[in-house]
Amino acid sequence: MDQYDYIIAGSGCAGLSLLYRILKDPILKDKKILLLDKSEKNNNDRTWCYWEKGAGLFEEVVMHEWKTLAFLSDDFTNQFELKDYRYKMIQGLGFYDFVLKFASGFENLTFKYESILQIQTEGDLALVKTDEELYKAAYVFNSTSLFHPEINTDNSLLQHFQGWVIETEKPVFNPEIGTLMDFRLSQKNGATFMYVLPTSTTQALVEYTLFSPKVLQKEAYEAELKNYIRETLKIENYQITHTEYGVIPMSLAKFSRNPNEQKRIINIGTAGGYTKASSGYTFQFIQKNTQDIVAKLRLGEDPNSVMNFREKMFEWYDRTLLEVLISKRLEGKVVFATMFKKLSPEMILRFLGNESTLLEEFKIIKSLPIPPFLISGIKQLGNN
Repeated sequence: MDQYDYIIAGSGCAGLSLLYRILKDPILKDKKILLLDKSEKNNNDRTWCYWEKGAGLFEEVVMHEWKTLAFLSDDFTNQFELKDYRYKMIQGLGFYDFVLKFASGFENLTFKYESILQIQTEGDLALVKTDEELYKAAYVFNSTSLFHPEINTDNSLLQHFQGWVIETEKPVFNPEIGTLMDFRLSQKNGATFMYVLPTSTTQALVEYTLFSPKVLQKEAYEAELKNYIRETLKIENYQITHTEYGVIPMSLAKFSRNPNEQKRIINIGTAGGYTKASSGYTFQFIQKNTQDIVAKLRLGEDPNSVMNFREKMFEWYDRTLLEVLISKRLEGKVVFATMFKKLSPEMILRFLGNESTLLEEFKIIKSLPIPPFLISGIKQLGNN
């Protein structure tokens, strides 16, 4: 049985972010590491958008960033310039290639492409069983779905989307302005909006996104995208150069950071609850978590993370908003339009990124309709 210092189970955003941070650390970079996944990351399978101040760790692979964003609904539109943040886009393949190229120079790192069947602890070690072998390590950092809680229509919505990168014959886009949300669409299936993120005057990602209990037929996404591009963007001639589809759980179910309190197994990424339940944003929360893990490993401390009071508050806010949407006490369109109409957009981003102050959170709560949020908030207070 091969033994390692760390096993990273899953080589998506969370696994590779953690790997990169470990290998960049002068104290940890020589640790014996095994990276396990069922297949190589060689497809441009997703796009991550997030906001941060200044240059981040993965600035080199940021495809584009926007200083100005727009929010649109039927009765209210707002175009706003960001002061502290920049809204950034990273494509999956660029991220994978960047990390894997850097990692290829480390002889203490082993890549294996095997299906992970089981992760458990035995004494002071964590064991990973694959379809080919059994491995052990001091810690396993897991981003697979092995420990996911039950997700159903009673406790969850799905954020599902289809995006097209389109290329036009003539310049039609302003690459300085990104459309964060355009709610001027039918809301019959739940909260429904479009992203439009131009990366040049002739290229943009146009993405149709819904928060609803179930996904749509493939043809429905395509019909909505075609209609929006033609009727709203007024574009007739274009080529689709890339297509992506995804489903992200927006769930009140508890995603455990340490499954069954097995301290040698640490869930990261969505598996550890680092996908923002009410919005689906993940990238910046993964970066904060993996940075914290590496800081603790460097000091020889237990890398397990215990939720502090402020994190519990943000989780309660998040669960309250999601419960409002699941229960249909208020439409998602109304919630977001109310916030963007009454509040500073940058304050909203701070709140969604768990970086707001108590005073800002009071202003946000005050801006929203009290009855539905009060009912959901009390309900989730008992579940938090």
